Amino acid sequence: MEKKDFEVWLENLSATFYTLTDLQKNETLDHLISLSGAVQLRHLSNNLETLLKRDFLRLLPLELSFYLLKWLDPQTLLTCCLVSKQWNKVISACTEVWQTACRHLGWQIDETVQDTSHWKKVYLKAAIRMKQLEDHEAFQTASLIGHSARVYALYYKDGLLCTGSDDLSAKLWDVSTGQCIYGIQTHTCAAVTFDEQKLVTGSFDNTVACWDWSTGAKTQNFRGHTGAVFSVDYNDELDLLVSGSADNTVKTWALSSGTCLNTLTGHTEWVTKVVLQKCEVESIMHSPGDFILLSADKYEIKIWPIGREINCECLKTLYVSDDRSICLQPRLHFDGKYIVCSSALGLYQWDFASYEIRRIIKMPDSTNLSLLGFGDIFALLFDNRNLYIMDLRTEKLISRWPLPEYRKSKRGSSFLAGEIDWLNGLDGVNDLGLVFATSMPDHSIHLVMWKENS
Repeated sequence: MEKKDFEVWLENLSATFYTLTDLQKNETLDHLISLSGAVQLRHLSNNLETLLKRDFLRLLPLELSFYLLKWLDPQTLLTCCLVSKQWNKVISACTEVWQTACRHLGWQIDETVQDTSHWKKVYLKAAIRMKQLEDHEAFQTASLIGHSARVYALYYKDGLLCTGSDDLSAKLWDVSTGQCIYGIQTHTCAAVTFDEQKLVTGSFDNTVACWDWSTGAKTQNFRGHTGAVFSVDYNDELDLLVSGSADNTVKTWALSSGTCLNTLTGHTEWVTKVVLQKCEVESIMHSPGDFILLSADKYEIKIWPIGREINCECLKTLYVSDDRSICLQPRLHFDGKYIVCSSALGLYQWDFASYEIRRIIKMPDSTNLSLLGFGDIFALLFDNRNLYIMDLRTEKLISRWPLPEYRKSKRGSSFLAGEIDWLNGLDGVNDLGLVFATSMPDHSIHLVMWKENS
């Protein structure tokens, strides 16, 4: 048959073939195959594999491939990565998919990272860490031994833990090594806070003192309270120290001279917590950058302006029960935008701009959890038996860790959270170091640390 005649015949045959039903098409193919010789059958075999096993992910435009991949869950995507090198390359480069998966796990996302394969690696690390949390295997424990009497006061900052004890000493520990860096003789410590040069202590002897780490010398003494000083905070920029006491007052002091600037009254119970912090929101009463003082007792949180040493009046009093039947837990969280405290009714979060209750998180039945730390994604809580992590997006407890019989403290000074940046979202770097510390009946300090994420 001439080529021209063949082309006409093939065109007519094709047109007729298209009009057939599927069954008729199959019968036609069966008949043609039965008429074929070895050459035709070999040709058919070679082409069928290409037609039937077409790699759509390789053939599609990259943008369309990424769109399709968004519909798959991460575990399915990881399985798809095993299909071929090409599939692994395309799937690993789908940044948005892996970033979304990381966010779902509560991971912080730095969108400035340009490496397309970075986020799949982050997801794999995140998945391992979250699995450890769910299986209650994310932490490990350690102990610090060195005090000879009960440890009443703890304070943590930048990898260093300060402890104050009834043995009339305070010690500064490197948590990563367990080594004591400084040990100085003090009074009985009910509260401690520090920086690189100095230690500030509140005492059961009703005084506040400032000490030099390198020499152990007392550089300043603050006298005026008539009850034990349970909480202290200070700011070098303001040259200001604040203290809360069992005499139901808050005092502000000139840090450099020890002069009492003001005595803030209004509390009717022991003041167990004072926090000096910059405000980050705008309102009628304060602007971003203003320093604010918070003080808490058994039932109330009071908010005070800073910078008005004379006639300083309370801006607002916060509480969870009108009849004062519900006690607040001694821990208090304030990040400049929100105030968070726990009680038997649950976690209360106040908006600092309006002082209105923004959120109430009820605790699970038959639990009375106390607050240690509160972030954008997670909260750290504990009770007499366990340390807990709550996912604040679902308000569900996602992990727990057993605690020993630690020394109880109604003032909350004998237990504290360590690193808290991870509460705003893990990132694979901030899940290191100290999680929780508490003093033990044998005068040691029990540490809960992040386990290394391999």
